[in-house]
Amino acid sequence: QVQLVESGGGLVQAGGSLRLSCAVSRRTFGSYTMGWFRQAPGKEREFVAGISWSGGSTYYSDSVKGRFTISRDNVKSTVYLQMNSLKPEDTAVYYCAARPNLRVGVLNGEYDFWGQGTQVTVSS
Repeated sequence: QVQLVESGGGLVQAGGSLRLSCAVSRRTFGSYTMGWFRQAPGKEREFVAGISWSGGSTYYSDSVKGRFTISRDNVKSTVYLQMNSLKPEDTAVYYCAARPNLRVGVLNGEYDFWGQGTQVTVSS
């Protein structure tokens, strides 16, 4: 079983920054691709960013490209999401997810393990 614990959410003004962290309790973390998703009230959970097991490949949704950066530290078994230039429309619960596959997925159903989520609220 893989456990994922997110942290770093909070309340920030528009234009501000936050860094989310996701600690993974798995010694084979380095073999998992990781993703960040978010779900706003009344909306479906959507893909935000993904990163390959080595960190060599990253993917972003169009809505966050150029503002968010996903990274990982395989020694610390942690994946990060640096969020800059935040907008009110970024307000959502953010989830990290893991899949034991070499290819980064962009769909909810492609990930096997999920964290409990962390709230990000951006005020205007």
